This record gives sequence, structure tokens and C-alpha cells, in this order.
Amino acid sequence: MSRLARQYSETGLYHIFFRGQNRQHIFEEDEDYKKMLEILSDLKREMGFELYVYCLMSNHVHLLIKEKETGQISLIMKRLLTKYVRLYNYKYQRTGSLIANRYKSKPIETDEYFLPLVRYIHQNPVRAGLMHDLAKYPWSSYSQYIKNDNKIVDTEFVLTMMSPKEFKKFHKETEKEIFVVDDRLKITDEGVRREIKKKYSVEPKQIAELDKEARNIVLRELKERFSIRQIERVTGISRGVIYKS
Repeated sequence: MSRLARQYSETGLYHIFFRGQNRQHIFEEDEDYKKMLEILSDLKREMGFELYVYCLMSNHVHLLIKEKETGQISLIMKRLLTKYVRLYNYKYQRTGSLIANRYKSKPIETDEYFLPLVRYIHQNPVRAGLMHDLAKYPWSSYSQYIKNDNKIVDTEFVLTMMSPKEFKKFHKETEKEIFVVDDRLKITDEGVRREIKKKYSVEPKQIAELDKEARNIVLRELKERFSIRQIERVTGISRGVIYKS
């Protein structure tokens, strides 16, 4: 399936997402997380972009970036991933792809999207069941806002909207929206239905009737190609179940 050309943001803001090939870990130990942040910090100094939010999980990463010049995001991500993957492969004596496909990016054009996205990214460790206290997770930007410890993140922009105390209170509320970074080829719902029937030999609504393991395998494969919202519409399976599959 062909890919869409990337859309550039009029605001310069992007939600970036990338994950390991076949959902494998891209961080094996603390030093790997530190290396990713070190590379990000170096690139910020060199290229002048702003980093508002990050969350590094074992097999995926979320970033909220504002580029300095239109289209700069492509070069930022190319340099970030090329350098990290090269160091990772050398360290662990491996070859081949580490990152699944290419990174995904979503332009952020509305204020309504921004703060919920900040909360969504920071709450990744909670949704994954790693911990309940965001401040204890060492690989996200949350604690830099609370402690006013501005080592990597440009906190000033968000903190013009709310104080650190308000920021902390805001994050205690669970973000219900699921922010999917989707730059995949667009296809109609009817097209998705045809694809499902052709590949799995079942009607889309019958996926919900499969045993849990088989259902989740199908849903994971569908998420590689289609948005969660579209899968929800076509299969009738709730967004939360699809997201957790």
C-alpha cells in the first residue's frame, strides 16, 4: 500500500510517534533511554526546534515538537532515528530495522488538541500499568514541569497556560481521548470492510465473536493499516478494546 506525503503543520507543532519493529523493545536498559534523550538534546541545540513533551516507553516513543522552519521535522526525525538506531545496533551487535516502518507524525492545528495531548502522552506509563504516580516515571517530561527542572523540555509555553500546581491537578484527571498518530493512506469504510472480508474471510462484525487471542491478532494487524476510529466504526468493537489489543 502506498503512503501519503507528509502534511506540514501551519503552527509548526507535531505529535510524533514511533515504535519498535514487530513491537520489540527499542530500549533495553537505562543507558538506552538516556542516549535517546542525549541525542534529542544535542539536536535541539543544533537545529533550534522546541520540545514540549516526551515519553519514552520500552517499545515506543511519543514526542511533541515545534519545528523552527517549515518541513524541518523530517530532518529532525531522520537524524534522531538514524543516530540512535546505529548506536543501538552497534551496542547489541544486531543488524536490520529497529523502528517499524517510518515514524508517524500528526500536525497540531487547534488549541483544543494541545493540552489533552500533553496529558495523553504523559499518562502512557499509567495506561500501560507501570505505575500510578507520573512523577516516579523517569523517562517522561512530566517531572520537569512539576520540579521546574528544565533540562531538555521547553516548559515555558505550557506553563503560560497553567501553573505547575494546575498542571499537576490537570494530569490527575484521566485523558479519555485516544490520540492516534495516523499518516496512513485514507480508505473508505466500505473499502476497509472489503479488505477484512478478503483477508480474513469473515464479516467485520464477526471479528468481535472470535476468541480473545484471535480477535486481538486481527485487531493488531488492522491497526497497522487503519485508524482506531475507523476500525471501531467498521467492526463495532469499542475503541478501548481496539487500543489495548
